This record gives sequence, structure tokens and C-alpha cells, in this order.
Amino acid sequence: MLNLAKKIEDCSCSLIHTCDIDDFIIEKGANKKIPALLKSYRSQDVVIVSDNNTHPLCGAKIAYELAANGINVTEMVYVRDGILVPDEKAIIQLLEKVTGKTDMIVAVGSGVINDICKYVSFKLKIPYIIAATAPSMDGYASTGSAMIIGNMKVTYSAHVPKAIIGDIDILKDAPFDLIKSGLGDMIGKLSSLNDWMISHIITDEILCDYVYNMTKNAVQKCINDTDGIINRDEDSIRHLMEGLVIVGVAMSYMKNSRPASGSEHHLSHFYEVINIMSGGEYLLHGIDVAYSTAVTNALRHKLAAEDSANFAHSFDSEIWQADIRRIYQDAAEGVITLQQKLGLYKDKYLPRIKERWDAICKVLLEAPSYEETCNLLKRAGLNIEEFYNLYGTEMIKNSIAYAKDLKDRYTVFWLLQDIGLLNNYAADYICQ
Repeated sequence: MLNLAKKIEDCSCSLIHTCDIDDFIIEKGANKKIPALLKSYRSQDVVIVSDNNTHPLCGAKIAYELAANGINVTEMVYVRDGILVPDEKAIIQLLEKVTGKTDMIVAVGSGVINDICKYVSFKLKIPYIIAATAPSMDGYASTGSAMIIGNMKVTYSAHVPKAIIGDIDILKDAPFDLIKSGLGDMIGKLSSLNDWMISHIITDEILCDYVYNMTKNAVQKCINDTDGIINRDEDSIRHLMEGLVIVGVAMSYMKNSRPASGSEHHLSHFYEVINIMSGGEYLLHGIDVAYSTAVTNALRHKLAAEDSANFAHSFDSEIWQADIRRIYQDAAEGVITLQQKLGLYKDKYLPRIKERWDAICKVLLEAPSYEETCNLLKRAGLNIEEFYNLYGTEMIKNSIAYAKDLKDRYTVFWLLQDIGLLNNYAADYICQ
């Protein structure tokens, strides 16, 4: 059983780290403990949230067992044809099931189910627990809820579940793409941690060595166990689920997703938002993140060879706004408003970048090269040609140039923007 501190007060970074999760149950047969767990929380009236995939898998059984233990159960089963979108419609559907007596929401699923339940439970001030059905992403233990609102990918601050239940008997038999997605999400930390270090050097953003290292160690453990994970070995699947939970706790400790989300997530969110608007296809989140890590690492190694004497900040607001409206269409005004509020396009970091260029280059080269990243992906059962074939050259180049505008986080993309090379790097990117 995972034993993670609920509070760390004496961290060298000077922050007080907290995570209010009461129970982590990641073991064989974990779902059988849910009735007793809810009784210990004195829950009497619950809404169980699943979809037409997770309901027959274990949602119906959990509902039956809770009812058999005297707990009043209401079920919300999303009917999905393809990918369930965590949008306004999904929120309303769940709200209609919650009553004034509801004292717990039980989420049965993975990424989207978890995000919807986290968001609604936070808004209604009702606790929730998550019975995970796949080791597919790192958001189980985070305070962030990733939603699609007004065609924008927005991560809302919410709260953590009271408990995370990971039944190995369920997790090991998850669809193979979901297992690859979870491993891909962990591989993506090789990019996000690098971005965090870059931002620390350039913007003086707080970097906590404790959180950085707990994330890095969890990632390395999963990478070392790649073969076992792909072969659905029970201990290896437990290691993956524990790693994803540890990363989620790391985000809770920092009160943001910085340890786990950087430029690779910006790309992933771009492909999701653009394809939802256009009705196009997009990959599972963790798989997108993994492929996007290869792209961002390619940019890092290319950038580390640049001469800082040639750097020059350049930004034309009118051209940028026209490009944003062309790329983001219905979501454009939200993107423009966000960046105008943040002021990241202001020329404020260039002198510091030039002064600290040697240190920045050292960090950039700590990330695996494009070739090394692709080899990691191959071991994880991921062929980057899938990524190139699905999105195509134009979308990938647009993502490099404009994905950063969806978010408020300093990454290698903003570094490239600050030194005047982002558009050149996007235009010149070759699908390797």
C-alpha cells in the first residue's frame, strides 16, 4: 500500500506541501473494500458514475455491493460512442443525478470520468472517490480537473478524491491502448521536468527538489519496468498505477500540474481541442503526450546548438491575433484574452536568457534526444509514425507555433518565442 505524506512542512523549497487523500488502495481485489471504506466515511447516499464501458466491467458490481450494504445508490451511466468529452453537457447530466441527500460521488473509470466527477464534486462541495479502471493517466491524485469548456481546454483547480482504489485484477486487463497511454504519460515527464527546470532558470519559478526527484524516480521506475508493464505483469501494472498516483500527489504538493505537464501537454491539448472543433480524430491523452515528448525533445537538442548572440525578440500583435483566429476559430477569443492577461509576449526575459544560456543549454541536453525518446516509445509499444500519419505535417507545425497559447506555463516553446526562433522552428520541423 502506498504511504504518502499528507503534509510536509519542512521542505527546503519553503513551501508547505499538502495532499488530502485519505486512502490509497492499489492491490488485487481492491474494489471489494469499497463498501467498508464508504461506511468508514459514513456515506449513506451515493451517485456512482460510469459509462457504457466501465459499468459492465465493474460499475454495476460496485453499485450492487453498496446497495447490499445498505447504502442508497443512484447511477449515472454515460453512453459514449467513441471518446467521452468532459464538457458542459457531461456536467449537466451528472448534476441532474445529484440530490440534496447525496454525500459521496463514486467515479468508476479513468481520465474523463475522473475529471468530470472531480469538477462536479468540488463545485457541489461533495467528496468523491475514484475506482480506477485503467492505469492510463496521472490525474487521479491531482487537484486539477481538465475540462473542455467553450471549446477551450481548461484545467480547473478542484480537490483530490478521498480515496483512490486501483484493483489490479481490473487494471491489468485494461485495453492495451490505455496501458500504453499511462506509460506514455509517465514518459512525458522527461519533457515536463525539463521545462520546469528551464522555467526555474529563466523566470525564477519555484522548483522543489523533493517534488522534482519524487516525480523523476517514479518515472524511472516505470521506464525500467516497461517490458513487464507491456506484458501485463501484475507487479509491473501495480508499479505503473503507483507511479501515476505518485505523480498526481506531486502535483497536489505543488498546487499545480507543473511537475507533470509542460510543452508535451501543450501539444496534446492542441490536437484534442482542434480535432474536437473540427470533428477529427485524436489519440488517447497519454499516447499523444508520449509522441509529443519526442517532438519537444527534438526541439531542445536543436536549440542547445544555437548561438545566443543571434537571439532577438520579435512579436507583432496584429499578425499573432490573425493567426490565432485562423488556427483556433471558435476558441480564438478565449486564447487571445488569456495571453493578453498573462503578458507572456512582453520582451522581459531575453537579457536573462542570454546571460544564463550555458546553464539553459546544459538542462536542454539532459532530456533524451529524439532518437532516444523514440526508442523508449518503441519499447512501450508506440510507433511515432502513428502520430505523423494521423496529424500530418501542417497540424504538427501549427501545434509547435501555437499550442503554447492555450496555457499559462513557461516551457521550451516560450523560450523559443522569447529568442525569436519559434516560428522558424515550427516552419522547419521535419517529421523525422
